[in-house]
Amino acid sequence: MFAASPPRPAHLALASGSPRRLALLQQIGLEPDALLPADLDETPGRNESPRKLAARLALEKARAGAHVARARENLSPCFVVAADTVVCVGRRILPKCETVEQAEDCLRLLSGRAHRVYTGVTVIDPHDRDRSRLVETRLRFKRLSSRDIEAYLAGREWMGKAGGYAIQGAAGGFVVQLVGSYTAVVGLPLYETRALLDGLGFPAHDLRAVGAAV
Repeated sequence: MFAASPPRPAHLALASGSPRRLALLQQIGLEPDALLPADLDETPGRNESPRKLAARLALEKARAGAHVARARENLSPCFVVAADTVVCVGRRILPKCETVEQAEDCLRLLSGRAHRVYTGVTVIDPHDRDRSRLVETRLRFKRLSSRDIEAYLAGREWMGKAGGYAIQGAAGGFVVQLVGSYTAVVGLPLYETRALLDGLGFPAHDLRAVGAAV
């Protein structure tokens, strides 16, 4: 009789090209074997709420990433992580800004008022089972002066960011109050992501060791 082959080690893929999401995974010792960004139409559906949009896009990104991973022998078996972040004021969904005009409009809207950030995260396991979580974070910005806005726009941190700002950068100085998950606002809620991976059986030994603090 031939000895049974040992199980193949699990792989991990991040269905995103976002440097900040990659850095967040690495922060908790997870080093993806592949980055599989999905090119999706992120336009909200008619009457689609911000929370439903974030959840839907996270799931669609994960499914797209899993489809690619299944076609790559070097990624079998594979767990896929995906996330999407939506910034809103009331039910108004703010864009992922591509122009300085969009970013300025967002900052003026957010100035001195509260808003919400919804981040959906989905994990798909090698058996195509998916699990999702939605994280809501409430924030309030200080009242921004014209000089605040001009300086922030000049720094170009707003490019491609939902709501026209990146909390991990200079815009962190605009935040008067945050209730919820800071890492979700950056782009990936770490507690929920780790819990989803654990719940789907991602092998504990695949949690790469995080370097000890010096």
